[in-house]
Amino acid sequence: MTGLKFYKSSHIDKLISKRKGEEKFGEKLQFVANLEELETHKAKYVLLGIPEDIGVRANFGKPGTSRAWKTALSSLVNIQVNRFNDPENLILLGEVDCTELMKKASFIDESDPNYHAKLGDLVKQTDQLVSEIIEKIVATGKTPIIIGGGHNNAYGNIKGAAKALKKPLNVLNIDAHTDLRQLEHRHSGNGFSYAIEGQYLNKYSVFGLHKNYTPEYIFKGMEASPNMNFKLLEDLSEEPGNNSGDFQQMLQGINNSPFGFELDCDALADFPSSAKSPSGFSVDQVRNFIRLVSKDENCCYFHLCEAAPDEDNAAQVGKALSYFISDFIR
Repeated sequence: MTGLKFYKSSHIDKLISKRKGEEKFGEKLQFVANLEELETHKAKYVLLGIPEDIGVRANFGKPGTSRAWKTALSSLVNIQVNRFNDPENLILLGEVDCTELMKKASFIDESDPNYHAKLGDLVKQTDQLVSEIIEKIVATGKTPIIIGGGHNNAYGNIKGAAKALKKPLNVLNIDAHTDLRQLEHRHSGNGFSYAIEGQYLNKYSVFGLHKNYTPEYIFKGMEASPNMNFKLLEDLSEEPGNNSGDFQQMLQGINNSPFGFELDCDALADFPSSAKSPSGFSVDQVRNFIRLVSKDENCCYFHLCEAAPDEDNAAQVGKALSYFISDFIR
């Protein structure tokens, strides 16, 4: 398929630190040569990377989300195969081929008055690639786990899943922001706005929203809509670890039909992301939320986005993302 780079074992062999007497996750991962093979494969989950940060830059943000995919993969392939971890239920599909789009983005002069709009044109091309791939995965009955890139890719996820299911999708988003900004050029801050405009998104719930970074027009718009709901971070229980009830209540509001699960790493406190914040959830709290969602058969995809590792923190970011992936498929 155009725009999709399929992986095989040779793509990850050098990433695996093999040790006598042990089996690493990457040694037992499943692969396919084309999307048609998904229809008959016994594995339930499909892992896909999106190595881009064009949408973040188009939203006046800091680059770096393009590195999350390889960072997560390097850690995931080295977790242990044991009674708790079953790599045979996960297909490592590959990555959305963003090479040419990233190259085109690098050639756009930042002093160009149309810099962000031109990046937005490239985001639209990414939207098309992502939506086509997700549509085909979901149509086979598999659950895609999408890693990397900005939150602009939520639009492609939602559009693709909705088209596969032939009806609008519900979405639960753990996020410090709503990403419901105006329908201007495409960027990481308006993916859900475009999904609503395209009639691909039905109910939309945001968990852990920050008071300081949500425009008033968005608060008013969400409150006026019967299909939108949010829970402010500041209104959650002050006792660490006691947010599961609030989260489960929000989950129950959207899980009566197929839904997508979005996790923006901006929602984690002190986590290396495109909009890193000192306030937010802990890694362990988020792991608990993921475990709750993973039990729900109506969850049709899981998207981990906005992580922005660098050389100094890549190992820790990779471990966190691999925890999130393994919790979801466990």
